[in-house]
Amino acid sequence: MEPITLTTERLVLRTMEPADADAVYQACQDPEISRWTSVPSPYTRQHAADFTGPVSAQGWADDILYNFGAFTRDGGTLVGSVGLVRLGKLGAPDHQAELGYWAVKEQRGRGYTAEAGLAVCRWAFTDLGVQRMEWFADAGNEGSRAVARRIGFVMEGTMRAKIVHNGTRRDCWTGSLLPSDLGLPLAAPYLAFPGE
Repeated sequence: MEPITLTTERLVLRTMEPADADAVYQACQDPEISRWTSVPSPYTRQHAADFTGPVSAQGWADDILYNFGAFTRDGGTLVGSVGLVRLGKLGAPDHQAELGYWAVKEQRGRGYTAEAGLAVCRWAFTDLGVQRMEWFADAGNEGSRAVARRIGFVMEGTMRAKIVHNGTRRDCWTGSLLPSDLGLPLAAPYLAFPGE
């Protein structure tokens, strides 16, 4: 798939490019990003060059990993990164994907990450045929959970030992988002459990 650009009220979401490497490198020096995400630590300039170059390009070419840099519309300042990973191939019956994100420390608390994440989810539902979006974060990552809730994710609980981070298994929080949560039609019928 060819990379695309999405726009929101305040942001431009586009694929990362080699020219973004320095901004990504600077952002990923924040210890909170390496604490809660899978970015390497210590984060080197080579990591940034790989992420903004071949990793992002290959993900789009393979049509399974779509990394977006979130930049302000006025000024082009990097505010974060939003990634979408298809779970299985689109032709598979489940049509699921996972959303992940990080925010530049100085840009947190302004709603940018939720704005960007919502735009990526809408795109995935309408253009990629995704029918269920999943979100996972280390249990205790209150910031990520707050963003997921602002996007519209329904919290589903805690999964034991789901995430492996630096060789250690960690519990994680999980949530899901359906097209219908955003007022969009579901491509397949949904039979919800009526409750206990």
